[in-house]
Formats: sequence, structure tokens, C-alpha cells
Amino acid sequence: MLQCRLCGGSALTSVVDLGATPPCERFLTVHQLDEPEPTYPLHLRVCQDCLLAQLPPLITPEDTFTDYAYFSSYSTSWVEHARRFVDDAVRSLGLNEDSFVVEVASNDGYLLQHVAQQRIPCLGIEPAVNVGEAARGRGVPTRTAFLDPHTAAEVRAEHGPADLVVANNVYAHVPDVLGFTEGLRGLVADDGWVAIEVQHLLPLMRLCQYDTIYHEHFQYYTVGTAQRALATAGLTVVDVETLPTHGGSIRLWARPDVHAPTPTPRVAQILEEERIAGLHEPEGYAGFADRVGTVRLALLDFLLRVKEEGHTVVGYGAPGKANTLLNHAGIRTDLLPYTVDRNPYKHGRFTPGTRIPIHPVERIAEDKPDYVLVLPWNLRVELTAQLSYVADWGGRLVFPIPCVDVVEAKL
Repeated sequence: MLQCRLCGGSALTSVVDLGATPPCERFLTVHQLDEPEPTYPLHLRVCQDCLLAQLPPLITPEDTFTDYAYFSSYSTSWVEHARRFVDDAVRSLGLNEDSFVVEVASNDGYLLQHVAQQRIPCLGIEPAVNVGEAARGRGVPTRTAFLDPHTAAEVRAEHGPADLVVANNVYAHVPDVLGFTEGLRGLVADDGWVAIEVQHLLPLMRLCQYDTIYHEHFQYYTVGTAQRALATAGLTVVDVETLPTHGGSIRLWARPDVHAPTPTPRVAQILEEERIAGLHEPEGYAGFADRVGTVRLALLDFLLRVKEEGHTVVGYGAPGKANTLLNHAGIRTDLLPYTVDRNPYKHGRFTPGTRIPIHPVERIAEDKPDYVLVLPWNLRVELTAQLSYVADWGGRLVFPIPCVDVVEAKL
């Protein structure tokens, strides 16, 4: 019987069942195309007791993150987002050369490089060996490990407590929510801060961003469920910001209970928005699966129609979310002959399940397709600028979420 990983409850209600798909970051080499490919159920449920939306932990973090295909620095806008965060945090929290900053799941040093440049002592905790090496190449001290209470105790014993612990886009990636949260508390000083950026379930539900449901994301947070999770380790959410990243995220500011002030009005405001949207009741999740089906059919209808009309369509990007969309919609090379990506690691590989080849971005200018399907739709502004050259031959951009949107290839 499935149990909620936050409260241990057994009453889990289906939100949407996307079938069985391969792990979203398992990009295939040409030699793997004739080998069996494992798939796992992708079924989102919500706990009727604590309301945590979650997937069963069918894939371990060790399977996914020890050799990782995602390098944060390939997104220019994401690096700039991190720089602004660091500048604001240094100013507002009064960080200096006597402070200590830790980032959990620090990837290739995309964020901590800005901390190091200001001569503030820092440490990244990153389980993926390959991206951790890239971080060290940027001058970011990086420990290869998963965060748990043991790792937190070792880091604290060696470096002392952290004034700021950053956990961006990782709180959804940990099946052991309780152990990870205990690790956060173990890292941070009693008067320190924990900053967590995580996708917000509210826009995911409102805008039917179902492609962001994949096996790496074990749970999907509202502010309400994040409060409950952090409280298990004595951390209180004292402020929250809404962010446009990943289609809609929240930045949670938490402090140890012993130094936590009264939460700002923004916490109550977003909790109320969630309540109005029905996300504080199990019944509020009904109907989502039907809306997912509508999005899938609209995309298929577009691709089939332009194919019948003799137009060409190729993809841009090979993010993890795209593999949920492609597999659920059943899109293969007959409808999308290839996609491109800036990450050289993915060149010459194939998308999991759908086996769509991935090429360098220059391929688009060579082939001059009629349409470019932008799979990382959450980077719409950045990628519209990057792909403005598609307008030179009259090509157009297609954004699949929250609905099929065909636009001119210009800002």
C-alpha cells in the first residue's frame, strides 16, 4: 500500500495518471536504441490527510543524480536569476567575508560562483560528479554528496553553521522529505536563513503545466504543504515570494523556530490564493486529468495538421519536462524529426522513450523549418530572443503549454 512520505497516511487520491514513461533524463546513445528501455508509472496523487501531491518513489536519487545531464549554466536567464538572488541576499542579510553560505544541489556552480566572486566563504553540496567537477572549475568548493542529517553534521563540524542555506529546485527532488529537511536544519545556524525555490503547485494546476510532472519530482508543493514539511525539522516559513521561473515558483524563506519572527502578510496572502483555488481540499484536484487530455489532443492536432499541409516542424530544447509531454502525447520522429539543445552532452543522443534525435542548435538555421516547437516553454522570453533568426525565412515558434500558441519568431 502506498503511504504519504510526509505524514505516513494511506489515503492517496489520483490527480492524473500519465501512464508509464522512462526516466526523463536518461538520454539514449545510439548503441542503446536496440536495448530494452525501463519505464515507470507516472501517476500523481494527493494525500487526503496532509495534501502533499506526490509520485511514488520508484526511482532513487542515486539512479538519477550521480551522473546528471542537466547543467544549470546553459540557461543564460537562470544564471542571471541566480546573480540577482545573490546580490539581494548579500545586501538584505548583511553577508560578508565572515559569513558562510551553503547551497544544496549546487549543480555546476551557477549560483555560488556569484557568492565566491564577492569573497564570501561558500560550499556546494552536489551529488552529481560530472556537474560538481564543472563547479570546481569555476572556483566553487563542492562536496560530492546527497544531503541528509549525516552529511549536514559533517559539513557543520568542518565549517561551522551556515548563515544562509540555499536549496533551489531540489526540495521536490528528494523522496526522503523528512531526512532532507532535517539536513537543512542541521546546516543552518540558529539565527540563520534557509531559502528554498521550488515549483508552485498553484500555477501547475491553473495552467495545466503537466509536463513538469516527472519521476525526478517526487512531490509538488503548495505553501501550505511546504510549511508542514519544514515544520517537521523545526523550521518556520517567515516569508514567501512568487517567481516566474519554471512556469511559476515560490521562494520560501524559513528560519529555525527559535529565531523565527511572525510571518509576513505575503504568507497568508498566498495561502488564501491556494485555498480559493481548492488546493487545501482533496476535491480541488478533480478535473485536472481531463484538462491534461485537452492539452495533449490540441498539440497532436496541430502536429498532424501541419504535417498534412506539407510543413516542417522541429523541436528546440531537450529538457526533462519535454519527455513527459512527448511520451504522453505519443510524439515520435514522424511528427518531430529532431530537436536541438545547447548542451553538448545531449548531442548525438536520443530522447527517452520517443527516440527523437538531439542535434546542436545550428541545425535549425541549416534546415530552415516552418515551425519550431519550443519544448522549454517556461523560458519563453529568453528563447524568443534566441530564436528571432527563425523569422528570416518566415518560420514561426510554437509553445505547447498551457495551450498551443503559434507566434512570430520575434520579440
